[in-house]
Amino acid sequence: MEYLEFELPIKELEDQLQKCQVIGQESDVDVTETCKQIEKKLITTKKEIYKNLTPWQRVQMSRHPSRPYTLDYIKALCGDSFLELHGDRSFKDDKAMIGGLGKIGDQSFMFIGQQKGYNTKTRQYRNFGMANPEGYRKALRLMKSAEKFGIPVVTLLDTPGAYPGLEAEERGQGEAIARNILEMTRLKVPIITIVIGEGASGGALGIGVGDKVLMLENTWYSVISPESCSSILWRSWEYKEQAAEALKLTAKDMKKQGIVDDIIKEPIGGAHSDREKTYLAVKTAILKTFDELKNLSPKDLVNKRMEKYMEMGVFKG
Repeated sequence: MEYLEFELPIKELEDQLQKCQVIGQESDVDVTETCKQIEKKLITTKKEIYKNLTPWQRVQMSRHPSRPYTLDYIKALCGDSFLELHGDRSFKDDKAMIGGLGKIGDQSFMFIGQQKGYNTKTRQYRNFGMANPEGYRKALRLMKSAEKFGIPVVTLLDTPGAYPGLEAEERGQGEAIARNILEMTRLKVPIITIVIGEGASGGALGIGVGDKVLMLENTWYSVISPESCSSILWRSWEYKEQAAEALKLTAKDMKKQGIVDDIIKEPIGGAHSDREKTYLAVKTAILKTFDELKNLSPKDLVNKRMEKYMEMGVFKG
């Protein structure tokens, strides 16, 4: 297991507990009381650390290498019922953007989301979760198919941004994202959007327009990453912590500003510390949200969605 810098006190206690247990197993010394004391201190330390995370620490949590990715959630939610669909029918299949049909119980959903890799090879294969224009066009194709057959859409956001390469711009990156935002506002089926990791810039917005937008507790959603913000304002990445604070990018900040509708609680230690509990929380949130939306007519769905986004950013002078 990998530990972030602020998690090192937890690592020390877990190492102590492990050594204590080994001593008890390999000798006649009774270490039961000592182990209980370490366990108690470990629980207290975890609560203290994770209760007081700074915005930058939550950004780090969202990028934790052990954190579950889009396909992990889909497989946990749908099991063998998931059928991945490929290609934008125009250029090629973007491996950074995945999508397909799956069932939770008896209800079918069209799942769409960015997929990152687990090691160097798969990260390159998935382009680090940064989709090209064909990825957004594939996503739109799948959403339109879902609309045709009356299937609700679930989008899972986890990207450091859309791919900024020259070839992506040549193929219309900006237009592809803008087209998705336009088409999603008027899609005639329910759209449930969940930020499961990084929700950065237009890369996230390209599949981020939903009737209900939810965020996992240790995720972030912003027009720019803290590092990029720091490099623009201070000409250095050293001020990323101040940038994270100023951007108001945490789930709590987003809920307060009315950008997202609800926060999905994570286990103590983050989504990766208890994957099954996290999957169950996400599944419960999807089904609960779908129950709230399923009886709305297509016209009401679109009207409510448009009103939701029209109200954002309104201020009085």
